[in-house]
Amino acid sequence: MAIRRDFTFHGNGRELTAFYAEPEPPAGADPGAPLPPHPAVIVVHEIMGLNDDIRRIAARFADSGYVALAPDLVGAGFRPLCIARFVQGMGKGATGRPYREMRAFHDWLAGRPQVDPDRIGMAGFCAGGGFAIVYAASGGRELRAVAPFYAGLPADMSIIPEICPVVASYGGRDGTFGGNGPKLAAALEAAGVPHDVKTYPDAGHSFMSQHEGLLLAVMRRGPSRVGFDPEASEDAWARMLAFFGEHLAPRSPTAG
Repeated sequence: MAIRRDFTFHGNGRELTAFYAEPEPPAGADPGAPLPPHPAVIVVHEIMGLNDDIRRIAARFADSGYVALAPDLVGAGFRPLCIARFVQGMGKGATGRPYREMRAFHDWLAGRPQVDPDRIGMAGFCAGGGFAIVYAASGGRELRAVAPFYAGLPADMSIIPEICPVVASYGGRDGTFGGNGPKLAAALEAAGVPHDVKTYPDAGHSFMSQHEGLLLAVMRRGPSRVGFDPEASEDAWARMLAFFGEHLAPRSPTAG
């Protein structure tokens, strides 16, 4: 049976928590045998931290053949304070605590025998999408592809030429981040970075996320038009998997 669970390990000076998901073993495989090395995806949560919806997305990556790791960069404690600390850390760029912790998660994932360390990508949502852009363009361990969803853009766009191939998705009704798609596409085009950037005109912010509750009802009426859009979600998922299938494929023997 495939592993799908939360776990904790010590890194960057504190206990770090993440959700981990593996693909199902091949048919006929020894139940006790480890998986052979697979490509992997790091899934970066929205501003509220790791939740069941991000676990759902990570598990879907596993169902698609990837080892998936969804770190919690917000952490445990008084939630508003933890979120404020997370946002403050992201504002410091690659030197901030969330980026240092992500390198610890990345190293942990790359060291697993089930993972090919040369075939790791990242998908980020909202705050996690902006985080993914900066992380991918700022060094650390190499990513082969990154998928930011409805993401903010870096304050310093001069880092864009350093990024790996990008597949990005935005909602046209998102009054906060919806206009970032054409800006990101133009910067990637100018830098010669392989990319697929698409804006869905009828979708709002967080169109991949299946949230519920009073907060969602309020946010649906705001300028970001937050809400799940099944049509945009499925198209974006298919584009992302196709892009990852190309860029996280094994390198040819002649590749550098």
